[in-house]
Amino acid sequence: MQWGQGLMIIIGLLLLFLAIKKGFEPLLLLPIGMGAIFVNIPGAGFYDAPVYDAVGHLATPGGLLYYIYHSGIETGLFPLLIFMGVGAMTDFGPLLANPKTLLLGAAAQFGIFGTLIGAVLMNHYGIMDFSINEAAAIGIIGGADGPTSIFVAARLAPELLGAIAVAAYSYMALVPMIQPPIMRAFTNDKERRIQMVQQRHVSQTEKIMFPIVLLVLVALALPSAAPLLGMFCFGNLMKECGVVDRLSDTVQNALINIVTIMLGLGVGSKLSAEAFLNLKTLGILLLGLAAFCVGTACGVLMAKLMNVFLKTKINPLIGSAGVSAVPMAARVSNKIGLEYNPHNFLLMHAMGPNVAGVIGSAVAAGVMLSYLG
Repeated sequence: MQWGQGLMIIIGLLLLFLAIKKGFEPLLLLPIGMGAIFVNIPGAGFYDAPVYDAVGHLATPGGLLYYIYHSGIETGLFPLLIFMGVGAMTDFGPLLANPKTLLLGAAAQFGIFGTLIGAVLMNHYGIMDFSINEAAAIGIIGGADGPTSIFVAARLAPELLGAIAVAAYSYMALVPMIQPPIMRAFTNDKERRIQMVQQRHVSQTEKIMFPIVLLVLVALALPSAAPLLGMFCFGNLMKECGVVDRLSDTVQNALINIVTIMLGLGVGSKLSAEAFLNLKTLGILLLGLAAFCVGTACGVLMAKLMNVFLKTKINPLIGSAGVSAVPMAARVSNKIGLEYNPHNFLLMHAMGPNVAGVIGSAVAAGVMLSYLG
């Protein structure tokens, strides 16, 4: 065993500790940690490629993680299935009840493009060697959307997939620690106490029509974003239409659980010592953190800007939920709001920008893929 392999096994054990003891995104950090341990065991062959003889017959089959990665992540299958499951668990009601919150989700995506520019500048000044494709893949971390980050990285920078996935899910898990200081820094006591009014009732017809209309508009305007948003809308339609409850239940539970296991192991397979232990990994972690912080701040600042023109004010705390860490970011907004006004329940109001953030990150990914893919 080389020192790098031993160090990566320790990192895998650290991910297991964070998942089991600290509860940080355990559904993904646990299989990612195990995948990292598997791929760094010398001679185990978990990620060995298949070997063919001179006439093309399979001589030696490949390792388990090799097939999981190439069949599910390299093809983009697993992230798309995850998006379908997330769509089936999403309620568009808060967004439809207050469509203005769509702007908060859009503003939070500035972290993605800001980080893209930052990575390009670091490359220009010789601080870090990132290509434009690598910079775009890193920038998606700012959307705090793990499946989207994996989907884009697998196409634009597969060599960085492991570091990007770990950074994305780590920062999603650390939302309760990262966001509150930023939210407090950009708001004052009066703004944090703003009490939002009860939302209007959203009809079932609206909930059924919205994913259909959203998909059509995205497919016409930005076809490269259609795979992600298409599966997201399909999953949501199964939930809202009420005629395929068995399918909806399968997508929300059994299917997404199976795919999550495979996705985690596949991502862990990219955490080999030679792929992870380099200076680029440090740059990815730093840029990813910057993207997440900028996205959070932009969502809050957009809410403050909207309040200049609105008669019915928006609590700026819900702007931080514009990143697509569903529903954790919305819960953080609600928690901070209750600290300053115990009668102010912001959870459902924050779910609007939170869901908008999912849409926004998928659109941002589509923009990246349309220009660079």
